[in-house]
Amino acid sequence: MRLWVWAVAIALLWQHLALLRGISAKRERKKAKEMMQYTEPFNATVSNSEELPGHPKPPEAPGPELTDAHKTWLNFVRRPDDVTPRKKCKGKDKRLVRPAGPPGPPGAEVTQEALLQEFKDMLKEATERRAATAALAQPSQRPLDSLVAPYRRVEEAFHCKLKAQLVIDKKTLMELHNFQAPLAKGAFLRGSGLNLSTGRFTAPVSGIYQFSANVHIDHSELKSRAQLRARDNVRVLICIESLCHQHTSLEAITGLESNSRAFTVHIQGLLQLQAGQYTSIFVDNSAGAALTIQNGSDFMGLLVGL
Repeated sequence: MRLWVWAVAIALLWQHLALLRGISAKRERKKAKEMMQYTEPFNATVSNSEELPGHPKPPEAPGPELTDAHKTWLNFVRRPDDVTPRKKCKGKDKRLVRPAGPPGPPGAEVTQEALLQEFKDMLKEATERRAATAALAQPSQRPLDSLVAPYRRVEEAFHCKLKAQLVIDKKTLMELHNFQAPLAKGAFLRGSGLNLSTGRFTAPVSGIYQFSANVHIDHSELKSRAQLRARDNVRVLICIESLCHQHTSLEAITGLESNSRAFTVHIQGLLQLQAGQYTSIFVDNSAGAALTIQNGSDFMGLLVGL
């Protein structure tokens, strides 16, 4: 009788335990289902954030813990924070609470005139740079003024020739005159200092002048008379104010021993003239017979500088 009672009791207890286990399992499945529904949006957010560079990844639980959504959520909530950002924030906070330094000196006052002048300087510099670039790009089209800029215009210059021959007697000093401007190309006559009829050039301004002359001499008459002596010669001078012995003059001396019928005496040099002074050519015949100065003998001069 007792055995039957114990069997019935054990059967009832087993049914009751089975019922409680079923209820508990049902509650666990319901709770796990609710947790899965709650963590699905969050897991999607976490998976998207893991694709961004520099975003901290949550610690992954190895093994069978991945199958438990509740434990995964707890591991994510309880993960340790990154220490580096805290240090940066603390350092930043310390910098913010430091006392401010003393105020600096006031800046320079900028006026409207200063700004306008600076703008003009910038505009000028840009224009010059653009012009230089254009000149380098097209060197063949540079203006003519840039090529002739180093040279100045000659204000006073002349080139004249003796119009007719002149006869100079023996032991005579004569001033050459009666010149003309050459008609051929290449001759020049600048300024108003030269008087062609007198053969004198008057300096318009004080300065240094360069003069030269080519005197063609015919001494055939002297050779025909057989009166040629060793001391016979001819001098060609360019004198100031006709005072060949008182002022500095340009001088060339040539003997008459030449076998040719005519010869040329050349003279060239520099003279300093004051405004209003004149120069001219003189021929000194020291021989015992007359000499002939041929036409075409020329006289040249120019202003070198002040």
